[in-house]
Amino acid sequence: MSVVLALLCAAQFMVVLDVSVVNVALPSIQDALGFDSRHLAWVGNAYALSFGGLLLLGGRLADVYGHRRVFTAGLVVFTAASLAGGLANAPGWLIAARAGQGVGAAVLAPATLTILTSVFPEGPRRTRAIAVWTAVSLAGGTAGNLIGGALTEYLSWRWILLINVPIGLACLAVARRPALGPDRRGGRRLDVLGAVLSTAGLAALAYGLSGGLPGAVAVALAGVVLLGLFALVEVRVARAPLIPPWLLRPRPIWLGNVTMLLAGACLNPMWYFLTLSLQDVLGYGPLQTGLAFLPHTLLTLLVGLRLTPWLMRRTDDRVLIVTGALVGAAGFWWQSRVAPGADYLTAVLGPAVLISLGGGLLNTPLTVTVTSGVAPAEAGAASGLMNTAKQIGGALGLAALVALSAGQDGELTGPARAPELAAGYGQAFAAIAVVLAAVALLAAALPRRRDAAPAASGEPAQPGR
Repeated sequence: MSVVLALLCAAQFMVVLDVSVVNVALPSIQDALGFDSRHLAWVGNAYALSFGGLLLLGGRLADVYGHRRVFTAGLVVFTAASLAGGLANAPGWLIAARAGQGVGAAVLAPATLTILTSVFPEGPRRTRAIAVWTAVSLAGGTAGNLIGGALTEYLSWRWILLINVPIGLACLAVARRPALGPDRRGGRRLDVLGAVLSTAGLAALAYGLSGGLPGAVAVALAGVVLLGLFALVEVRVARAPLIPPWLLRPRPIWLGNVTMLLAGACLNPMWYFLTLSLQDVLGYGPLQTGLAFLPHTLLTLLVGLRLTPWLMRRTDDRVLIVTGALVGAAGFWWQSRVAPGADYLTAVLGPAVLISLGGGLLNTPLTVTVTSGVAPAEAGAASGLMNTAKQIGGALGLAALVALSAGQDGELTGPARAPELAAGYGQAFAAIAVVLAAVALLAAALPRRRDAAPAASGEPAQPGR
């Protein structure tokens, strides 16, 4: 089992790593490929949108074609797209490769959680396995900055993508082990139309939320229309919808995923703004910026692997989620006050303690909440829905926060304008703090874990359950 968990964590680490690994390298990428400031964020958002938009389809693929086969396919696509991105010589090429990585990640990520929930039965062992998986996911986001900084400083920004190639090949060599369990296949149809409508709608909405781009309002309205058509297809047309209606009926699942979406809108975009804040406001270089995030990585691992599982055996999940959200909100509010010339202790380390503690406390119990009580036949859809909520929240949150932080002068980066940039980034961090406070309010309405009603497979939930 340890080999299986190590494989799943390695694959998940690689997927999550690429959400943040490009952040430290953004100034180098901008100089090398000629990105303008408004479109620079799409190096990250192209990945996040294709990842989040196709996660539901990716989750269903694991149910239909078998988790081992889908896991392997996701590894192949992700590794090939990483190679293409590392060789990119134009902005469009890099953005397309990042979107390709997102497609591979959308297939790979839900398969990792599906295999985990299939191999580890519900109970303490699954809770410990999810805690490790979640901690590695969180560490992947934080370690991405350190790894990206070192690779950019000493090699080239291209290696932040090329490094995935040997990792992917190593995972492929291990992926055929029989310990991954039987490759069950459900033989259901796939809702390709729903996947296309949802992904296109979310991409258009994110483009519109970015602000200041040509035709942004019209594109955002088109995105709303496409998302409306997606909802209609799911309810009236699709014979095998991406989101089975009965899956959303239990309160832990639908309310937990709304909470996860808002949490993702806070915790995923923070690396983009923390990185730019350190480089543009405090004047750090790529490696110095990566090293500055080391406390985030260590604290996230400590809290996620040790403190949170221990507390979950003694405390209601809702208490941990609410506490984590409020502690994280305090950390982001502190981060919003950073100004040029601030020292490391007050500008980075102090807020990092609160942000890492808050994120570590809320993520594992929230993940357990939205994946508990799901029938095995719907495990892929449930894990895909959870990851979709997190990634789409991050993509839409980043788009909105980019527009908010650019409100000062219309630019996200610029020479010798540290005070104005600090004010813009501060607005983004303050907005994250407010949203995390809303996460705490929503989490307070979640049921206790023992009160969570299991989702039926293919059947509506019974009254009173």
